[in-house]
Amino acid sequence: MKTFFVQFKCELGKAYDVASALADAEIASEIYSTAGHYDLMAKFYIDDDQDVGHFVNEKVQVIPGIKDTFTTVTFRAF
Repeated sequence: MKTFFVQFKCELGKAYDVASALADAEIASEIYSTAGHYDLMAKFYIDDDQDVGHFVNEKVQVIPGIKDTFTTVTFRAF
């Protein structure tokens, strides 16, 4: 399994709608509200044979109300 995080900058007033849509789609394992440059952060797991970029483009960024995303890919170090 690959693990990665996506931070979301939402259109004004749409953070709760985006969080609900992520939860309804059942594609994120955890969803958090954040303060700062981004409004939300979600943790994702995908199979090793799946491509992170395609997953984010096709499953995540299509959710209405998302203005920008920042993806962080993680590596097992410990």
